[in-house]
Amino acid sequence: MTQPDPKRMHRISDENARIVDLVLDYSRRRILSNDTPLDKPAPPAELARLAGPTVTEAGLGADRALSIFEHVLAPACITTDHPQYLSFIPVAPTKAATAFDLVVSASALYGGSWLEGAGAVHAENEVLTWLANEFGLPAGAGGVFVQGGTLGNLSALVAAREEAKRRFDERGEAYPPRWKVVCGAEAHSSIASAARIMDVEAVPVAHDEGGVLRGDAVAAALAEHGASVFAVVATGGSTNFGIVDDLAGVAEAVRGHDVWFHIDGAYGLAAMLSPLVRDRFRGVEQADSVIVDPHKWLFAPFDACALIYRDPAAGRRAHTQHAEYLDTLTDSAEWSPSDYAAHLTRRARGLPTWFSLATYGAAAYRDAITSSIELAHRVAAEIERREGFTLVRQPQLAVVVFERDGWTKADYDQWSLRLLEDQQAFVTPSSHAGRTNARFAILNPTTTFEHLTAILDTMA
Repeated sequence: MTQPDPKRMHRISDENARIVDLVLDYSRRRILSNDTPLDKPAPPAELARLAGPTVTEAGLGADRALSIFEHVLAPACITTDHPQYLSFIPVAPTKAATAFDLVVSASALYGGSWLEGAGAVHAENEVLTWLANEFGLPAGAGGVFVQGGTLGNLSALVAAREEAKRRFDERGEAYPPRWKVVCGAEAHSSIASAARIMDVEAVPVAHDEGGVLRGDAVAAALAEHGASVFAVVATGGSTNFGIVDDLAGVAEAVRGHDVWFHIDGAYGLAAMLSPLVRDRFRGVEQADSVIVDPHKWLFAPFDACALIYRDPAAGRRAHTQHAEYLDTLTDSAEWSPSDYAAHLTRRARGLPTWFSLATYGAAAYRDAITSSIELAHRVAAEIERREGFTLVRQPQLAVVVFERDGWTKADYDQWSLRLLEDQQAFVTPSSHAGRTNARFAILNPTTTFEHLTAILDTMA
């Protein structure tokens, strides 16, 4: 009888060498492919039928497992880096970033502490410092890469509340009966989610007619709610329309109120790299914290959000976890990323962005972002030119929202399903003020004007 071999999965052997070769060959083909289809979801029963049982006592072997992934499971996932993936906010990682994501896993790196991952943390911090400089934040600003914008916003707001509590404690004052965070009425859903998790009240403030949160409206909310407000959140490029709030006006309203100013720039703040729209973001340099997602418009693979504090010590005070086995880390002044957000175990998820920036240079990023903005404005003009179409708003960044005159929600739904079924595009309907519309989120530099006009042609 063959004895079990507990080292089989980890031993350097012919079997494992072949597994590595299989995976690397597939990865190479996928990264360098220029004709990967959009693909589409499949019903659970169909996937179960085609894949069959895959987790078994004996295992399927690498050939069979990879074949199931390549021919059954992967085609049931929409290709988010496809040039005609135009829904939600696409991902368009550079070839260097995608390739280096393999290196991050292959290197067995831990990104939670300086002690264990100093080299990785140094590289990530170089990217964070570069971003902070681009945003006009002072020397010493820094933070951490977290999973995504939802966790970034939550972590920033937790730090904001802790700072408010610290000020109240120093003055010997009782806390308000209910802490509050002021935000725009169209702020990302993650702000309401963070408020719910923190058991605080989100106070929505109306935007102006153009969808912009203005400083005077924030000032009125601060006057009404007083010391119960611990933070104000503005948006640096909304997900639905790509609208940038009046950041300078909001910063002015916040000044003098002992209130934390946070900017949710998950999608749009990267646009500051383009000279075309940089002026729209005046005021970001006054923020106490900002977020921006490299897996959106900074061409990194999922998942990465850069959370940057004006004063990183505030983040550390709020988030450092204390336990006996962590004493060797928490008693040190070294920069441990786990101290700056609501997490502990951590992948060095900022490294693909670092490698891509180090490889191509920042100028290439500026050019790529600028090209998307120019394309958005070009297709917006085309929509205005076409009879039977209405442009809902002029794009500020690279999100274009429009209506097909006379269409119902059912019309948009059927059109969207047909586009995906025909493998022409992935464009899901959106809505605003109770009206259904269509929306192009243009971030991928390989998306062309011809791609977009061909989609518009299908609405004729």
